[in-house]
Amino acid sequence: MNIAVYGRQFNDASVFPFIRQVFENLVMHQVNVYLHPQFADTLKGNLDTAPYHILDSNQPIKDFIDLFITIGGDGTMLDMVTLIRDTGVPVIGINFGRLGFLASINRNDIAAAIHAVVNKEYTIDSRELLVIDSEQNLFGDNNFALNDVTIHKRDDAAMITTHVSLNGEFLNSYWGDGIIISTSTGSTAYSLSCGGPIIFPQSNSIALTPVAPHNLNVRPVILPDTSELSFEVECRGTNYIVSCDSRTIIIDKSVPFKVYKADFKLNLIRLNNESYLSTLRKKLLWGLDARNY
Repeated sequence: MNIAVYGRQFNDASVFPFIRQVFENLVMHQVNVYLHPQFADTLKGNLDTAPYHILDSNQPIKDFIDLFITIGGDGTMLDMVTLIRDTGVPVIGINFGRLGFLASINRNDIAAAIHAVVNKEYTIDSRELLVIDSEQNLFGDNNFALNDVTIHKRDDAAMITTHVSLNGEFLNSYWGDGIIISTSTGSTAYSLSCGGPIIFPQSNSIALTPVAPHNLNVRPVILPDTSELSFEVECRGTNYIVSCDSRTIIIDKSVPFKVYKADFKLNLIRLNNESYLSTLRKKLLWGLDARNY
């Protein structure tokens, strides 16, 4: 079994014993461990990477890597999306961050999680992605997002006006700081903090959530995931910000673009002892009353 491991730079040295535990458990199960080159560089001086393979950047991972393990938070998982792309290779995340909606494995459950993964005691939770499409080829080959595509004014700018069309028909003009186009996966991220709804992954829906709208009667809208959304932005300045998950660019206000569902999905690994509902309850502290503690 070939398992690849990816992570970001760690500033807290206390995480390295847990990372070592990941590798030791993988080796114990006689797994061929491949380190992403960037992750191998971050481990130098902290962990001995000699016993493990370094993943060749020219080596196609499809039909070679059985699954990816990410070590970090949800941001690390979002980075992983650009590496997995449309290969269908499943991924599971060990959470060293905060909430961990995507990277849902607790650092104290590493041994049990790896045992379950190696013995295929899990289900696949396929998640939809969004594509941002324009003549300017925004974001190049990484023009897809697992969480959301966000339009936002620059920090030093006045509010912007975002004109939105749905399947070629005018929908609305949004005055405010911007707008979030969110997948069901991203509904518990930035969209949620702006008052957007939580969308179950099986809902086949996306959310359009305004950011600090100037009109009080503007509210988030739930749309079918078959929708094609077109955007044109007006602003006092010459440009504004567009984000595709954690990747951000500044574009000219004259550039229109479209957002629609990608033709591939990301396969998240869901262990048999967890579910989407249990994750929501645990991460959002549903059912807990602070008066009892």
